[in-house]
Amino acid sequence: MNKEFWTDRSVFLTGHTGFKGGWFSLWLQSMGASVTGYALEPSTRPSLFHAAHVAEGMRSIIADVRDPDQLLHAMQESKPDIAFHFAAQPLVRASYRNPTETYATNVMGTVNFLEAIRQIPSVRVAIVVTSDKCYENLEILRGYREDDALGGSDPYSSSKGCSELVVAAYRRSFFHNRGVAVATVRAGNVIGGGDWSEDRLIPDMVRAFSSEQTLFLRYPGAVRPWQHVLEPLRGYLMLAEVLWNDGSDNAGGWNFGPRDEDARQVLEVVKIAAEIWGSGARWGIDGTIAPHEANLLRLDCSRARTRLGWEPLMVLEETLQWTISWYAAHQAGNSDMHRITEQQIREYVALQANSPVRANMAAGSPC
Repeated sequence: MNKEFWTDRSVFLTGHTGFKGGWFSLWLQSMGASVTGYALEPSTRPSLFHAAHVAEGMRSIIADVRDPDQLLHAMQESKPDIAFHFAAQPLVRASYRNPTETYATNVMGTVNFLEAIRQIPSVRVAIVVTSDKCYENLEILRGYREDDALGGSDPYSSSKGCSELVVAAYRRSFFHNRGVAVATVRAGNVIGGGDWSEDRLIPDMVRAFSSEQTLFLRYPGAVRPWQHVLEPLRGYLMLAEVLWNDGSDNAGGWNFGPRDEDARQVLEVVKIAAEIWGSGARWGIDGTIAPHEANLLRLDCSRARTRLGWEPLMVLEETLQWTISWYAAHQAGNSDMHRITEQQIREYVALQANSPVRANMAAGSPC
């Protein structure tokens, strides 16, 4: 990853008020990029966007990706070199409650984003963020590869599979011969400070542990690919640089998942986090019937490793330590969460400087 590449680079991203988009915006700002964000107000209070004062170093537009005219106007004004699409309805359980909104945001929002790019001649690279849940999950032991079948048993997962198909169609129909490199990126379960979404393990855990209430686990045996939010974001940055220089051979889908060892059961993650948290950490099993979610999900990120030189830099225990440290600072009343967040970004960048992948993660296995 080349910091100088991003200095003064015009970058447009949707979803900057969200968890991943907020971290990404701050990282781009720290490298000197000229950043324009386009998104709805944060869906939670508190939020990373407000706690870390994300908007202070960028142009922030509060608007809806379902409004194609407003999205186009915002992008025309910013004249971006590179565009990222983070905006989404990101929750599985919420997709059961409101599938129409989920498809409208995740599918038509992607269409609107790509339609705007068709009319913005300055854009040379576009990256659409989807999800590891875009794959047709057959509960297999191996990690899913980028050429595996897309699908989804719930509205959220299905909407992400649909988004992938939309991007592929637009790439072939409109961008292939125009010099615009378009890719999709699929990450695992990202965690880190500043996520207060409902029905997510770490935010639910923080709410329960901080109030000394019992955290009830809906899917204690479910295996997920856990990773710190900065891990896939680094992959997105590296991919954008490669697409800028050689887009024709690198467009398409990309996985950015954790090491194989960090695809762990929900219960194991909670046990590790509870030990780090200390007093007040209690959990139990939720016996109520919950909507279907996959029990086993892994990613194969061989393509990113061999073609980009990207690999995860952190192990799960370290990821949880960083995450809980962020929330502890916020709970202690630290008014400068912008500084805390940027400090973790700097520390993460320092990890990369100590590569190759931190002595191969003490000789552990790769992603």
